Amino acid sequence: MENARDGIAGFRLTEHTWITEVGNWIDAIAPDGRRAGALLFDPRVVGLPGVRDRVVAAVLTDQRLVLGGLGGLIPVADVVAAGEQVWLLTAQAVSPTLSDLLNADALDAGGAASVLAETAQTLLTLHAAGVAHGSLHPGTVVIAADGGALLSERGLSDAIRGQASPPARDAESWAALARGLAASVRDAPGAVELFERAAATATTHGLAAARDTVLSGRGALPGGMVSRDGLAQAARGRSAFAQPPVRALPYPPEPVDEGDIVTLLRVPGRSPAPYGGPAESSAAMRFGPGVETRQDRSETTAERMWREGKEEQTVRGGRAVRASRARRRRTVLAAALFAVVMAGAILAWLKLGGAGPELAVASVDVAGPRKPQGCDSAVVITGTIVTNGGTGEIQYEWRKNLDKEVVRRTLRTTADQTSYQVPLRWALKGRSTVKATATLRVLSPGPVRTDKASFTYKC
Repeated sequence: MENARDGIAGFRLTEHTWITEVGNWIDAIAPDGRRAGALLFDPRVVGLPGVRDRVVAAVLTDQRLVLGGLGGLIPVADVVAAGEQVWLLTAQAVSPTLSDLLNADALDAGGAASVLAETAQTLLTLHAAGVAHGSLHPGTVVIAADGGALLSERGLSDAIRGQASPPARDAESWAALARGLAASVRDAPGAVELFERAAATATTHGLAAARDTVLSGRGALPGGMVSRDGLAQAARGRSAFAQPPVRALPYPPEPVDEGDIVTLLRVPGRSPAPYGGPAESSAAMRFGPGVETRQDRSETTAERMWREGKEEQTVRGGRAVRASRARRRRTVLAAALFAVVMAGAILAWLKLGGAGPELAVASVDVAGPRKPQGCDSAVVITGTIVTNGGTGEIQYEWRKNLDKEVVRRTLRTTADQTSYQVPLRWALKGRSTVKATATLRVLSPGPVRTDKASFTYKC
């Protein structure tokens, strides 16, 4: 359901929102009616010295890559500031993610192979350009309406922590992704072996060899094909925001006065130009209802969509109505609530006097086999724990509903990794038909987070 009262820079925010390690994502609608996304950064993090500049530099690099022909990234329309808030606006929907499809058990082997091949190719292109993704996991892989796999949050985690991830980290994260997908397609033994072999190849011989392993091994997949068809169907069924973009709304939305919105992509002396180019020399530009933008310069994507959307409203509506400043205050307050939720869930990204962020768990996902398992089966349940990049220890436990055994373990995290695979091997024997459920509980750092996966044992 849309919440038309909430918006930023002409993008209408919906009620579909979720938290990741870099901030609070919200499905949005661009001024021209296209599906889009909005990311609200934690003000306590983005307000730290240098963080905003590094975020802007990462976005400028992405825009240069997209203009150069890279099609595997979610395109960023703009980065804007509204008071203390900093928003990243995308020109394409950012849901559903691969994590959404895994949780819904809506991923087939051919689609999983397609995801691995496409993400590997995108990472290789990024590495050739001298940059890395830095935070690859199922939550940063977006499945488009055509089944394509696009990467979001490129460079943002590194920008927040003030580091530059090496390509080897992306290769390790891709290998973890491949192992997680292998666990999700246990009903296709050939695909499981292929994905695990590709994961091993990525860590020993690199992503190019791993990609080729997936493509050359397509004969091991059901139907012998690497296909997007199942992904496209699952994406369209999972979220309305994965539908193909519409050209225009059936009626022009009521104009909303949001006050001055400042684009951060044109602030002089603030953000270094990508690839060593000259720094921007134009002033920070403000745009929004009633705010003129008439300087001799190129427009950002968000400004263009704002202008075109406003002009269409004028033509079709007959007149533009300036909303009250009270609505602006309500919009700011509503957006501030998102920041409060995010701050409470992520638990203080960075300490001002510390060497890095305090360890916090951002999400927990569990994936298991989809089809019934036969007699004397050995099943691998894969848990994925995503952190904010802090160092420390995570206490977690596995519980199985068919016995009283509790498997307690400790995970030691490092500053250069945010996604961790924690598998559980479960051997079942005997003649019976039961529903087996494995539950992963992350005990500390708090709050306690849980997720579970079920499968049928039939013998």
